[in-house]
Amino acid sequence: MSILPYRPEFANESPYGAPQLDVPVCLNVNENPYPPSPELIADISRGVAAAAAGLNRYPDRDFMELREDLSAFLERESHVHVDPANIWAANGSNEVMLHVLQAFAGPGRTVVSFAPTYSMYSEYARDVSATWVAGARTDSFELDLDEVRSVLERERPGVVLLTSPNNPTGTALPQEQLIEILDIARHTGPEPGQASLVVIDEAYVEFRRDGVSSALELLSDYPYMAVSRTMSKAFGAAGLRLGYLAAAKEVIDQLTIVRLPYHLSALTQAAARACLAHSDQLADQIAKIREDRDSLVEELGALGLKTVPSDSNFVMFGTFADRHAVWQGILDRGVLIREVGPEGWLRVCIGTPQENAAFVAALKEVI
Repeated sequence: MSILPYRPEFANESPYGAPQLDVPVCLNVNENPYPPSPELIADISRGVAAAAAGLNRYPDRDFMELREDLSAFLERESHVHVDPANIWAANGSNEVMLHVLQAFAGPGRTVVSFAPTYSMYSEYARDVSATWVAGARTDSFELDLDEVRSVLERERPGVVLLTSPNNPTGTALPQEQLIEILDIARHTGPEPGQASLVVIDEAYVEFRRDGVSSALELLSDYPYMAVSRTMSKAFGAAGLRLGYLAAAKEVIDQLTIVRLPYHLSALTQAAARACLAHSDQLADQIAKIREDRDSLVEELGALGLKTVPSDSNFVMFGTFADRHAVWQGILDRGVLIREVGPEGWLRVCIGTPQENAAFVAALKEVI
């Protein structure tokens, strides 16, 4: 028995992490396959160099210039104006979510989502000593409003986490459903008269199909909703670690209380602003990824496999009696995908055309 005073709830836990293996084709963590352009790399270098000249000083702890740039991007991408004061940012959307749970969940409170969904959510809840409850999705991985109502009214959560598009299924939450869920959550908070804070995680929303809305369109009508995004996916900036959230000022104010001092470095702020200055270059790249995703869905269907309709940069496909054997067989051929989600299903991220072709070739050999 260890003499260390570790927290009992961490006993027998292991750290989160998808496999990081040295293989020719990595399609397992939903990265953007295209590296930054030389022009963007040069602008990042200039911005970081300028910030480095002042590294003896603490960074702007409220990162207002970055918030202004994020506001401008959201207006271009989703045609919704969000005041910079209503935007928060942190080191990846993971830290954004942790801030939210620190501020609105914690001991004696409950965090709710609906499985299958992002596997880190339960760990966020664990880390703040909140109770984790996962309701069920339908057989087609959509939300059942009766189930949502039942779980929220029974559990009275401080925070509800809904991913749209969902990970690992890729399914987007229809806006009419979201409105009904928000109306339910208006009266299901931990104390009488309180709402549950509904967080819509839009990490993959830039890849959505035409006609699919962003939850940002409802933000001004629901002060107990927040919308989280990231620069890791569509921006091709997974190594930057910059996530952000749009919400009512009252929500943002609570996040400033729990954040660590100067949590966003001057270098991170400079690099993020350089990426945002090149956001107009994303459109063609995103369109290519969407086109390749839809083509891959057709190829998987031609192989007799089922796929889940995806508004993301990945596809969940199956089903397999022994999915691990299929995953291993594909890996043995130099392609790493993800063994995640409901039993029998696998998930593959959209890569370059050459990477996608390598995946399909490996899959054909295995099955």
